[in-house]
Amino acid sequence: MTNREFVRLVRQAYREMPDHVIQALDNVDVVVEEWPGPDEEDLLGGEGTLFGLYSGVPLTDREGGDPMLPDRIAIYRQPILRSCSSRTEAEHEIKVTLWHEIGHYLGMSEDDLHRLGYG
Repeated sequence: MTNREFVRLVRQAYREMPDHVIQALDNVDVVVEEWPGPDEEDLLGGEGTLFGLYSGVPLTDREGGDPMLPDRIAIYRQPILRSCSSRTEAEHEIKVTLWHEIGHYLGMSEDDLHRLGYG
C-alpha cells in the first residue's frame, strides 16, 4: 500500500468518527509517519509493536487559560502494514489505532481502551 493510500485511509477513519468526538478534538495534529523513533519504541519496553502514539496533555489533565502547543497523534505506517495480511485488516487496524490514541487524548487509560475494544 502506498503512503498516499495509507494517508487516505487515516483521513477516512477520522471522518467516520462521530461528530461529538471530532468536536472534542481541539488543537490536535494527526500525522502519518513511517516508523516510530527509538525513543518512542523504548516506551514499549521491548514488548509488542507500536502502531500509534499520542503526545500531549489529556483533556482530563488540562488547566484552563494557558495556550498550548498542539497535541499530536502519530500513526505509524510500516508497523501497521507489516502486521496486517490484507488491506481490510490494515483499514481495521488504522481505525482501532486512531480510536486508541484519541482515547488517550480524551483521558482514557490502557485498561479503559482494552475494555472498549481499542486496546
